[in-house]
Amino acid sequence: MWSISFLLSAFVASCSLCSVYGLFTFSNYYHDHMVLQKSSTGTTVWGHSSKVGDVVHIKMNNSEVFQAVVKSNQIWEAKLTSPSDHGPYIISAVSSLGTIQISDVLFGDVWICSGQSNMEFTTNKLLNSSEEYSDSTSYQSIRFIHIHKQFSATPFTDIDSINSGWNTPNQRSLQTFSAVCWLYGKFLSQHFNYPIGLVETNWGGTRIEAWSSPDALKRCAGFSGRKRNQYYESHLYNAMINPLLRNTIKGAIWYQGESNAAHAYKYTCQFQEMIFDWRTKFSTASLGTTSSSFPFGFVQLAPWREGESNLGFPQVRWAQTSNVGYVPNSLLPHVFMAVAMDLPDFHSPYGSIHPRYKHEVAYRLYLGALAVAYHVEGINFEGPFPTSATIDNTHRHLTIEYDRGLHPIEVRSNQGFEVCCVNHTTNVCNAFDNHWVNVTMESHDFASVTLDVSTCSHGNHVAQVRYAWRESPCPFHQCAVYGKITNLPGPPFTFYVH
Repeated sequence: MWSISFLLSAFVASCSLCSVYGLFTFSNYYHDHMVLQKSSTGTTVWGHSSKVGDVVHIKMNNSEVFQAVVKSNQIWEAKLTSPSDHGPYIISAVSSLGTIQISDVLFGDVWICSGQSNMEFTTNKLLNSSEEYSDSTSYQSIRFIHIHKQFSATPFTDIDSINSGWNTPNQRSLQTFSAVCWLYGKFLSQHFNYPIGLVETNWGGTRIEAWSSPDALKRCAGFSGRKRNQYYESHLYNAMINPLLRNTIKGAIWYQGESNAAHAYKYTCQFQEMIFDWRTKFSTASLGTTSSSFPFGFVQLAPWREGESNLGFPQVRWAQTSNVGYVPNSLLPHVFMAVAMDLPDFHSPYGSIHPRYKHEVAYRLYLGALAVAYHVEGINFEGPFPTSATIDNTHRHLTIEYDRGLHPIEVRSNQGFEVCCVNHTTNVCNAFDNHWVNVTMESHDFASVTLDVSTCSHGNHVAQVRYAWRESPCPFHQCAVYGKITNLPGPPFTFYVH
């Protein structure tokens, strides 16, 4: 339930913004304690007024910084120059209908946190939730807002409702907030020591189609859910993303894909187009203050069921990288990921599809953000990835060379590799056919592994090799290949053999 103090402040921030002459408000996104994006391109502030053509004077700490005119759609919007320091500030808007203001406003970096239930997984479900609550007092410049779950067949102009406005961290506010989102923001705050704003907008069990605009969907084959609910195409985009587009953001993180595993082959296009579309629309709607190539991080799907051979999950993992295996790449520029396939939690009280190891997930996202979003030099943010797979003259040994010399590998298991063993009339292997056979690692050095592929014989040959191509490919922290320096797992891959 909302507190009495919040209800009163909401009344002051909305109804007192009205007058007998008409409506004059900030957007529902703007509240006390919020974080605005600090950017060289400026940041947007906007709201509603019933008086078209009226002039709105925007002030920061009583100094006028911008004038806006109420447009025919009854929206006023200002593009503010970011101040030199982080605040706090009082931001006021003055028009012929009255004066409105928000206080304790900080300038820093604002991140969208979206997806399905693993992004929705709350802080009170963490293994160390009590420690997080206690520690949160040290991070009062992290502010967060939780967008209320809603779906719509048509785009909303503004957020219809929120869960308790912008919050400062404490036990009460954190316990129902996204764990990955909070921890990601906390790691960023520790590194940069300036304000971080977190916007949670997610819904468990939902498909990517629901979070994609009609423009993105028409570029890909889709899968329609039931109409007039949260599963249907664009219904969550309309209610929970479109209303945010006018706001300036730094970037987004995404934890979703489980619900698309049954149609994994479509996800490559869908994910790529959703990212491109969000970037374009955020930049356009925010008057260019959000980058049209803003950084986008995602969590590659974690394990689910022990011993399950379903290939939907590995297919989605591969699709999340646009079938390249790693990011950023030419198809997904300015994108980073957290590999999570080595973090099973088969006995999670919240279901094995909801592993509790969100600290590692958030930390791996954070490393990617440092390198890709913030361009911090010398950050090792990726696990080892192969550059070639070559079979010897005896056709008994297959050597996989790793990682472009970035860092040496550490081997923790000789399992997880498969080869596609086919006759000499074909070199093509379907991911789901029965030509794939398990092979073991015979030896390794600092940058390669050698597999024993002698089981592929009797007139057959090895056409492809793949790694970790299982729903749950390994025990906790025990996949085969890790970076020796980074301790990050190498991601799954499939490679043609030469």
